[in-house]
Amino acid sequence: MDTEIVRAWVDGWVISRGAAAPVEEPWGFTVDVGMPQHVTRHILPSADEALVRKLMETITAPGTWLKVFTAPETIEPWLAPGWSFDDPGFLMSTSLRPYAVELPIGYQLRTWSRGDVTRALILDGDGAFAARGQVAGAASRTGYAVFDQIETAPAHRRRGLGRVVMHSLANEALAAGARVGVLGATVDGRGLYESLGWTTHAPLTGVILVPS
Repeated sequence: MDTEIVRAWVDGWVISRGAAAPVEEPWGFTVDVGMPQHVTRHILPSADEALVRKLMETITAPGTWLKVFTAPETIEPWLAPGWSFDDPGFLMSTSLRPYAVELPIGYQLRTWSRGDVTRALILDGDGAFAARGQVAGAASRTGYAVFDQIETAPAHRRRGLGRVVMHSLANEALAAGARVGVLGATVDGRGLYESLGWTTHAPLTGVILVPS
């Protein structure tokens, strides 16, 4: 697994979500997220069975997550009692370039920034939510920007709104100095990103210790 891309994703994700700065560990990174069902996450760039089993044996706090870059079917035999899978995902990246943003008729696009996070919001003709997304870390010196929380309302899908959000955020990231985009994709989102030229690097599998 490309540790530079993993580190870029971790650094951008914590900015996007307002989590604590990542702490380097011998096996990866620890991030305090601070939510009831997502207290802390451990990111393992090069997980193997021995490491995963060892961490699961020592972790006792519900709401702790492990993120590994291995397929769920590989991880499943290693799970200790009390651990459950999150939805599967994929780590992806792309080289950023300028894009023409073509908003479908009847929609409006708004963008704004707070700190190092830029958000894009698409509203329909009545001002209701249609699509959104955000990008973080573009102003850092690494050249990476992390795209996050890309979402289209069910009633507005298959109208190109996800493409508009991604292109708008890419333009904002480029303007801030980023040259490479990184994201953690869902199964449903992967098809959109691949159609936009993004490359899949690895599965992104999450497992959670749930309350007994």
